Amino acid sequence: MQILKLLIKNSFRHKLRTSLTVLGITIAILAFGLLRTVVSAWYAGVEASSASRLVTRNSISLIFFLPLSYKEKIRQIPGIKNLSYAYWFGGIYISEKNFIPNFAVDAKTVFEMFPEFVLPEDQKNAFLRDRKACVAGEKVAEKYGWKIGDTITLKGTIFPGNWEFVLRGVYRGAYKGTDETQFFFHWDYLNETLKKTDPNRADNVGWYTVNVTSPGLAADVAAAIDNTFKNSLAETITETEKAFQLGFVSMTEAIIIAVRIVSFVVIVIIMAVMANTMAMTARERIGEYAVMKTLGFGGWYIAGLIFGESFFIASMGCALGILATFPAAMAFGDAMSTYFPVFNVQRQTIYMDIAATFIVGFVAGVFPAWRAVKLRIADGLRRIG
Repeated sequence: MQILKLLIKNSFRHKLRTSLTVLGITIAILAFGLLRTVVSAWYAGVEASSASRLVTRNSISLIFFLPLSYKEKIRQIPGIKNLSYAYWFGGIYISEKNFIPNFAVDAKTVFEMFPEFVLPEDQKNAFLRDRKACVAGEKVAEKYGWKIGDTITLKGTIFPGNWEFVLRGVYRGAYKGTDETQFFFHWDYLNETLKKTDPNRADNVGWYTVNVTSPGLAADVAAAIDNTFKNSLAETITETEKAFQLGFVSMTEAIIIAVRIVSFVVIVIIMAVMANTMAMTARERIGEYAVMKTLGFGGWYIAGLIFGESFFIASMGCALGILATFPAAMAFGDAMSTYFPVFNVQRQTIYMDIAATFIVGFVAGVFPAWRAVKLRIADGLRRIG
């Protein structure tokens, strides 16, 4: 207890210097935490993917469609539990800045395929009964003030025209990392319209999602699906849902690497600031260290006090930085919900904050502690007065 009191008193001998150092560490930890959360948000879809789900798409590119007739052929492959399909619609709500991930889906199977999207039974039945019905995530519904029964109009980009839907359900995520910003409507509604306006694009889907009976069968089932359509007009590539999501992430890999580098540069900068503070502190107390050695205190005891003070200052900044990270992440996540539908501070980020603080505290105290251990009493006493 006496040692702790001594560390606190030593830390606040120069209140302004200590306060500025703690503030610098707080800002650094806050910046580091937010940057690492951005990286985690980038991989949120990958982390939320299921090991038992496969995605089958056109082998050329995702923008090329697959025939609806593939559905029954895929369903007959052993190891498949159920199957669903979807089409990226690409509609715009009011203006281009209102980005909403919207899909034409097989209404009968979508919620069975994705149990993480929780929809009340009465809303699910209402969605199935109405061909023009749609379902939106809780976050996007709150953002735009949508209520059950509202008519929502999307302006088509891939499929031109103004498309009207009636909101029949609002789903919530079963897990913390579930995306609650998506918008679903009946593929049948899209297909019926295409038969009248653009027959060449009718009876096609963007991709199939397959649920296998066991994750261990994923590789065999994927190979069987692709072999079934080998040398056809629309060959397929089937991969796990995680690999499918990683394909999108890899397109922006350079940005992710840059964010990671910047997050560590922030720690290096604050490490230099902290080291400067401890060096100044130790230099001012050389005479005191000499007196302590004269009284019988060993060099390693003095080094322990220096390290203790360094860790104490770093820990204060870390604690404040971590506390500030959560409200800052919430505000940032709300502002950037269009790009980061899931923006939560991960436990791993907190552990990295603590580890970074420990490294900063240790590195900042190494040189002053080494000087205190090597200090000769006579040399130190010359500095008194």
